Amino acid sequence: MTRRNRILLGVALAVVAALVAWALQPRPVTVELARVVQGPFEQTVSDDGKTRVRDRYVISAPLAGRVERIRLEAGDGVKQGDVVALLTPTAPAFVDARTARELQERVGAAQAQLARARAETAKVLAQLDQARADLERQARLAQEGFVSSTAREQAALNVQVTERALDAARFAEEGARHELAQARAALARYESDKAGKAGEGSPPARWEVTSPVTGSVLKVIQKSEAAVPLGAPLIEVADARSLEAVVDILSQEAVVIRAGMPARLELGQGVEPLAGQVRLVEPAAFTKISALGVEEQRVNVIIDFAEPLDKVRTIGDGFRVDAHIITFRVPSAIKVPVGALFRDLEAGPDAWAVFVAEEGRARKRAVRTSRRNRSEALVESGLGPGEEVVVYPSETLRDGDKILAVQK
Repeated sequence: MTRRNRILLGVALAVVAALVAWALQPRPVTVELARVVQGPFEQTVSDDGKTRVRDRYVISAPLAGRVERIRLEAGDGVKQGDVVALLTPTAPAFVDARTARELQERVGAAQAQLARARAETAKVLAQLDQARADLERQARLAQEGFVSSTAREQAALNVQVTERALDAARFAEEGARHELAQARAALARYESDKAGKAGEGSPPARWEVTSPVTGSVLKVIQKSEAAVPLGAPLIEVADARSLEAVVDILSQEAVVIRAGMPARLELGQGVEPLAGQVRLVEPAAFTKISALGVEEQRVNVIIDFAEPLDKVRTIGDGFRVDAHIITFRVPSAIKVPVGALFRDLEAGPDAWAVFVAEEGRARKRAVRTSRRNRSEALVESGLGPGEEVVVYPSETLRDGDKILAVQK
């Protein structure tokens, strides 16, 4: 073999060796990266619910008779004292002592209900005075720098909630007053029949059933003309814009919810979420069958809207809401996507780690995290803002492997 052939053979072997070495070297692992950020961190309890009016009034027949066709429709506005139905009473065959006694007791019960409503109004007035005094005190302390602005805003929100409660108490008092008037009118009519004051052959009197409050018609229960018994429901009236949200939460999640916690209420696409505040966690749970056929213990959580409903054009009783109750919040925290965390079994069963992208390689780093939500985890140590971590790392990825980031 000539010298020239030996040189060509050596060059060919060198090229083959280089190609084999290039083919056998490890390829970069394709990964998705996410940046560690610093910002507000929240833990929430989320579920769907529905709106309902705070105070619903079912107007019923004050006595047995024939109701005329009700002309009102759902959504029509009514004012306090407006006639919503006309009732032609049926005169009883006779009025005995038992009937008279029952009507007298009904008047007494209505009087007691009115007294209770007045006491509730006085109670809420006292609470409102206390809430306003707390707001003034918090405002002075906030100006002097002794309390945060959040405490002052909470005191202002408490005043708004108490004012709404006062409106509800006054509506209840008006309703009790009208119930008393209806009971007295029924007793007077029966006493008139018993005394024979109604002349023979005179046309039957028509009773005007009035609305106890100003609001809107929610439902017409008895639309057509018909004979109705005493106490038959005729129509539902309420203030359609005085709403609250009722959300049924799993009992395991409801144990961390307390009255006064803030919430976000999402009403639908294209509508900004409205702020809310938990008013009540009902003390009794109930069983509900899920879509998968599993029995679940759930608890109703009542949430008040903490801002006006003017942002929403169409909303009423029974609308669906998605509620997010904030159980924990940090205004400034280091956050990492939950998908970047994995258990480091070499360090311990409770140890967590991430892969950090450094100069084109994945470097395993231990992190300490105590709280997580559905998408993010709060990092107490191990990472800093601006660093990039591997999201959803594969089981084949190892410390020091080359990585190739892809956009998703």
